Amino acid sequence: MRQFSVKVLDDADREFVEVLRELGIPRNVASMITYLANVEEATSREIEIGSNLRQPEVSIAMRTLRNNSWVEEREIKKDGKGRPMKVYRLTISLGEIIKHFEDEKKKESVKTMESIEKLKELSRGLIVTPS
Repeated sequence: MRQFSVKVLDDADREFVEVLRELGIPRNVASMITYLANVEEATSREIEIGSNLRQPEVSIAMRTLRNNSWVEEREIKKDGKGRPMKVYRLTISLGEIIKHFEDEKKKESVKTMESIEKLKELSRGLIVTPS
């Protein structure tokens, strides 16, 4: 039996994941970003073990990271037969990812305030009688 070591998320990493979740980021995506930010590169299996995600959760999160062009994948041939293993790494810094979420939240905030202002304008034209 072969043995290998895998980095796992610690308390500080889990806190980082929770703050991302407070921003509305799905748990699997937050865990994946955090894990990949802590390693040079990782296989799907290492990500599963290290971030405590199931394989389908890793696949779904990986799709989000790919869609944002935040991750690069390459294949390495395994000894013997079988499919090559995929290895992933972040292509941008954690700071750039945080900036993406910051910009996204700023846009959401502007839209919310515009909607509130529109409601105020519309309410002025309504005749409201208390019951």
